[in-house]
Amino acid sequence: MGKKLPPSTPTAGRRRKGPSLAPLSACKRRRIHEASGWASLPTDVVHLVTSRLLAGDVVDYIVFRAVCSGWRSCTSDARDPTLSKPDLWPRGWVALCDGDGVRPDDAGEIGFFHARTARRLRVRLPELLRHRIVGFTQGLIILLNKRTAAVRVLHPFTRVVVDLPSLVPVFHDAVRNRNSLLDMNAAVCSASATSIAVVAWFPWTHVVIGAEAGRPTWEVLHRGLFLRSILPFQGRLYATVGEGGSRKIMQLYPRSPHPVLAHVPNNFGDPCLCSYFLVESGGRVLLAIRHLTAQHCGVDPFQQNAYKLFALDIDRGELIPVNCLGGRALFLSRDRSLSVSARDLPSVNSNSIYFSLRRDPVVVHSIRTGFSERLAVTCQIHDGKDRIRPSVCPFTIADHLLTYCHPHEWTKGLMFHEYHSIPESFEELTKNIKAKNSELRIPRIAAR
Repeated sequence: MGKKLPPSTPTAGRRRKGPSLAPLSACKRRRIHEASGWASLPTDVVHLVTSRLLAGDVVDYIVFRAVCSGWRSCTSDARDPTLSKPDLWPRGWVALCDGDGVRPDDAGEIGFFHARTARRLRVRLPELLRHRIVGFTQGLIILLNKRTAAVRVLHPFTRVVVDLPSLVPVFHDAVRNRNSLLDMNAAVCSASATSIAVVAWFPWTHVVIGAEAGRPTWEVLHRGLFLRSILPFQGRLYATVGEGGSRKIMQLYPRSPHPVLAHVPNNFGDPCLCSYFLVESGGRVLLAIRHLTAQHCGVDPFQQNAYKLFALDIDRGELIPVNCLGGRALFLSRDRSLSVSARDLPSVNSNSIYFSLRRDPVVVHSIRTGFSERLAVTCQIHDGKDRIRPSVCPFTIADHLLTYCHPHEWTKGLMFHEYHSIPESFEELTKNIKAKNSELRIPRIAAR
């Protein structure tokens, strides 16, 4: 008999050890000698520099203001208390998974990766404690309190928090399903020039709710919608919706008298055999449709998956065919999709789509050749029943980006390509996941 591998299943709930960067807003500032001239730059030059910094990465803007009092006095504070200025959001930052089974809310810290500059920061966030992460939008973190079911939005680099009301009343009135609450997802939208809103949806009950910061209650926005892919874009929220044999692209927030923007073309066979993904790429909205090609004798079933891409013209409600992604790559998931520049990340294939199938958690599809490749075959830690090898580290950038697109695994501290399915033999891990889920409580409404 072969020698048994030592068990290496992550244990949820234990504290992560290791150094962590202090929050950027609390970093020490070094004075620059006035004689150097840098501290006395003309105001218009400082504004020109900061405008270019904000167009790229808000972290550079925070660091710039930390240099000297002169630069801080002529620039706006990055700590916007309303979080209503998108140029101060941590755009381009994705959250990394450590793959050790420690939930970020238990660790009180998150590692962040900038998809354009490849910069990495690990930030301590005590605000995560006693909360459950239910969404990310442009780097902003949406949290659900495990005891009160109150929602808050956190800026991870400035530590600004915007509180929203508790979900308790709307849960008992419209959701009424605790398992649906465990799979809750949410996004940040722009309610006005001075306020943000949070929109949340629940997969089991097909209910979409929303609340504006400063308002006392949540509002039911939609009922009975079968949502397939949801995308926050320019302060609004869009989704592909399936009804019968048709598919539509709708605006979920803000509510509109004409919410249907476009009808998805139905020329790929049975719509039930297709998957639909909305993703922001290069400043535009793309619709990716994965469908089955004609099944020919002798063709590997794995190679029967094909893609069609369309660009959505929101103003005209038109879908324009797209034949090439250029230097970009898409990471697609029903919960969250992502577009990155392959020129900035050499290990990522350009003009390609990364996605997952039931038995193949990491697949890359080339738009140019039309062929797909399995990337996780040699990294599988189990065969569906038992462990066959320990975790294969270090993880690739593609592993991290695809895990970020699958929040149900990411929030548990698990890499998606390893734990997209959890065998029954992983009893300790399953037990710990159930224990963590039990911490989320929904208070009862007192009888009047």
